[in-house]
Amino acid sequence: MRAVIAFGVAILPLVIGITWKPPEKATDFSLYQIYPRSYKDNDGDGIGDLRGVIQRLDHFAETNVQAIWLSPILRSPMVDFGYDISNFREIEPIFGTMKDFEDLLKAAHDRNLSVLLDFVPNHTSVEHEWFQKSLQGIPPYDNYYTWHPGRMENGTRKPPNNWVSVYNGPAWTWRDERQAYYLHQFTVQQPDLNYHNPNVRREMEDILRFWLDKGVDGFRIDAMTFIYEDQRFLDEPLSGQTDDPNSYYYTEKIYTSDQQSNYDILPTWRQVLDKYKQPKYMVVEPFGNTEKTMKYYYYGIDFPFNLDLITNLTVHSTAADIKHIVDTWYNISLEGGTPNWVAGNHDRNRLIKRMGEPRARAVTTFVLLLPGATITYYGEEIGMTEGYISWEDTVDPLGCTSNKAQYQSVSRDPARTPFQWNNSVSAGFSSNSHTWLPVNSNYKTLNLADEKKDNNSYYALYEKLSKLKKSPHFKRGNLVTKVLDEYVFAFARETEKHGSVYAITNFGDKDSTVDLSVFDNIPSKLDVYYASTISNILSWESVVQVRRVTIPAASVVILTTPNANFVTG
Repeated sequence: MRAVIAFGVAILPLVIGITWKPPEKATDFSLYQIYPRSYKDNDGDGIGDLRGVIQRLDHFAETNVQAIWLSPILRSPMVDFGYDISNFREIEPIFGTMKDFEDLLKAAHDRNLSVLLDFVPNHTSVEHEWFQKSLQGIPPYDNYYTWHPGRMENGTRKPPNNWVSVYNGPAWTWRDERQAYYLHQFTVQQPDLNYHNPNVRREMEDILRFWLDKGVDGFRIDAMTFIYEDQRFLDEPLSGQTDDPNSYYYTEKIYTSDQQSNYDILPTWRQVLDKYKQPKYMVVEPFGNTEKTMKYYYYGIDFPFNLDLITNLTVHSTAADIKHIVDTWYNISLEGGTPNWVAGNHDRNRLIKRMGEPRARAVTTFVLLLPGATITYYGEEIGMTEGYISWEDTVDPLGCTSNKAQYQSVSRDPARTPFQWNNSVSAGFSSNSHTWLPVNSNYKTLNLADEKKDNNSYYALYEKLSKLKKSPHFKRGNLVTKVLDEYVFAFARETEKHGSVYAITNFGDKDSTVDLSVFDNIPSKLDVYYASTISNILSWESVVQVRRVTIPAASVVILTTPNANFVTG
């Protein structure tokens, strides 16, 4: 538990006098992101749905997950697959009905599983009633969005400034009905709401209450970086990265992202959540650098997603690089924040695509065994890889707005393919052989059912580590991090009475023999709990001498003290 105001008074006047009390279990819990279109199809139309999620809820008990986060399931024309919402109080029929959602909530709660919704406050769909009325200038909706008459140059009307959309091209679109441009930081079909209008802020608070009254346990807040824009509408300075004025990287985002008001609005949402008897989660998707992301901790949220394992970790990272990432985020907990570890999501290449399978196992070890919250993107627990998606099958707007020669470099479709449950039709995802995205062709050999039978599978590792994370004694383990050589990073979770766990990862391309006696009070021998790649010494011994442990290239080895009584499974 943290008291935000204790270390933020000087710079955060809006939160003076408020002490936030986030859920106790947010400090060390496991959150699983479900991409509903791709999780489980119940009705056979080739698209995942809420009934499909209900069918597979027991999977989370098996993997020791405490909370699920549903990517958008609200009414939407699906231009951006749910992130363009046309009604914030209705379930999108593709996924089911409100009754289906209520049944999902009950079934999840019966299993002590919390449910978080994706809250998308920055924009709506152009089909939303608010925008249609704003387009017609009907009060009070006329000011619900950001409109601007533009500027005249040599008798020609042009957009107000050089702001660029995330999806490339101008962030402004002209509408004759209003004789004005509207702002959209994402697709043309996703107009930005105007948070300088108090009516908009009240509307969004009411939407939070609507779903909290339904019984949801919290929200993942989408695109928080973009909520407010500088109302002077000045040109942003050029970045120097590209000469293309339609590229998102053409300008430095000093007026369109990370405005102070983005942080200031969060305590008002926290106050809405805190009115409810049961603790509610509020987590944030950041886009900025580490400094800007860390700043969110002072504004009443449980945590901003830590994307450093995605953005700053590569196959070439040294042990010192890894230690810096881990120590930076862990030190937050010393000030009352909650560290968290994210290896993938629906907007990024899958973990194995980025790191290769051996190193991916090491990253999964970080995610599960470091102190704090674990966030798992669906399929990561079985080591799902990215499948080939043809130009004809591409549906992601980022890919579709590119061209045939370049779409594969930007499309997010390969990271969103259906979950591979077994080796039956459509990998057990659907009874339909035609699914919204093609099932990865490797599903015959890479699927949950087969991995459950293999003690060396990716799922076996995930299940083993998730059980370890769940142990009350392990949760209380102190963290110690060490650089053992250029590419070998190690960390320990130590307890005085219940033993210790040592995770040693080698990101190099060669085997390395290291001395673990650099950890204080370590016994002379350790038990082998897990080894992702079996070296000669680990192939025939279950106990190793700490002064000379061989860690194979691109691998992880997990060792425990002989008296470790929190190890299960």
